[in-house]
Amino acid sequence: MEKHRAGNRRRRLVVVPAPFQGHLTPMLQLASILHSNGFSITIAHTRFNSPDPSNHPHFSFLPFSDGLSHSDSISSHNLTAITDTLSANCASPFRDLLLRLTTQNIACIVHDGLMYFVDSVAQQLNLPTILLRTTCATNVLAYHSLHRLLSEGCLPLQDERVVPGLEPLRFKDLPTFISTNSDVLQYQLNKVQHGIKSSLGVIFNTVDCLEGHRVDELRQIYQVPIFPIGAFHGMAPDSSSSFLEQDHSCIAWLHEQAPRSVLYVSLGSIITWEEKELTEMVYGLLSSKQKFLWVVRARAIDVTEWVESLAEDVRKAIGDRGCMVRWAPQKEVLAHEAVGGFWSHCGWNSTLESMYEGKPMICQAHFGDQRVNSRLASHVWKVGVEWSGDVMERGDVEKAVTKLMVDPQGKQMWQRAQQLKRQLRQAVTQGGSSRNTLIHLVDHILSFS
Repeated sequence: MEKHRAGNRRRRLVVVPAPFQGHLTPMLQLASILHSNGFSITIAHTRFNSPDPSNHPHFSFLPFSDGLSHSDSISSHNLTAITDTLSANCASPFRDLLLRLTTQNIACIVHDGLMYFVDSVAQQLNLPTILLRTTCATNVLAYHSLHRLLSEGCLPLQDERVVPGLEPLRFKDLPTFISTNSDVLQYQLNKVQHGIKSSLGVIFNTVDCLEGHRVDELRQIYQVPIFPIGAFHGMAPDSSSSFLEQDHSCIAWLHEQAPRSVLYVSLGSIITWEEKELTEMVYGLLSSKQKFLWVVRARAIDVTEWVESLAEDVRKAIGDRGCMVRWAPQKEVLAHEAVGGFWSHCGWNSTLESMYEGKPMICQAHFGDQRVNSRLASHVWKVGVEWSGDVMERGDVEKAVTKLMVDPQGKQMWQRAQQLKRQLRQAVTQGGSSRNTLIHLVDHILSFS
């Protein structure tokens, strides 16, 4: 890499993240990786959910208007609406930003796949673009299959049939953007496919040992260079990009626990809990007799008041067995030897981070690509227990936790997770598949001028 570092420090990449936690984090990690390989980085970002420049002193940060307010909140039901608002409002401000940067010798624009407006603006200014897809590669193949199925009139898609060519994914595992309207789905899928075809390359935070054959399929379909260079966080310097304040007190609690004795429970930054679900969850966790570190994000209730409303013996049991926080430093938690498993929503970042640390999972997907990731973890990589219930019931909680943490099946998952951990870490070392692909990516970007 040194030859690139020496000769190209003045080369600038404009990096455009989407303002969602699961998208911002990998994009900033990718930016750090590219910076360490000789590129200057300008982060062009929305004012909505803007990153903290103090966490990344080597980057330049330039905001542009987006038409959203700081009072807007993200849920699983409005992601598409927010993305459409960005597409409608950001093209002109982003173009003005780029025009101010023309003297800084832009080599390429690297943008999130949800920031659809970037491609049209870049074409107007004759600037090359590379796409970052923040999902796994199989998820993009699922989009491709979903596009075909919709054109054949296959709605609804909530059944057990296996998707041809994507075994073991079922129709019900396909990412449908929380919509059953075929016109809306087709519109979204058309934008996904157009973004890939019009780019000069696509970057994935994935690894050949996980999805090499799926990456090859994407290359054949789209005929563009594709670069699997994950796991990003294994190559990027550690820095915070969390929108939520992390409670590090849980690390001290983990230090007091035995190796592999704690179940880490966190369903991401978007999904929140109702009071009934909280109650069923806590009784199920206590019945399992396992220690737990639980990230509790509740809707319309005060968690402290909810805990105080529980019976005294239940509160005592929580204190004896559990630690509850509003948000945790997840990579540090998953790396801790006390953690023996992860109850996850199966967002791609969480799934990859868990496998990178060799931690098997309970997979409770909710929307979008989470269902794809859950199916892969449980039925392809075989490091996960798939949560199949539509509602939270304490008996199901106890059963799932026991299967992962105690039963022979869970111990087998632990062994497979350790094997994957070794493979994923090998990929990011010198001579590993991701490191080698990164070299090709750097050369590819430098070839544009």
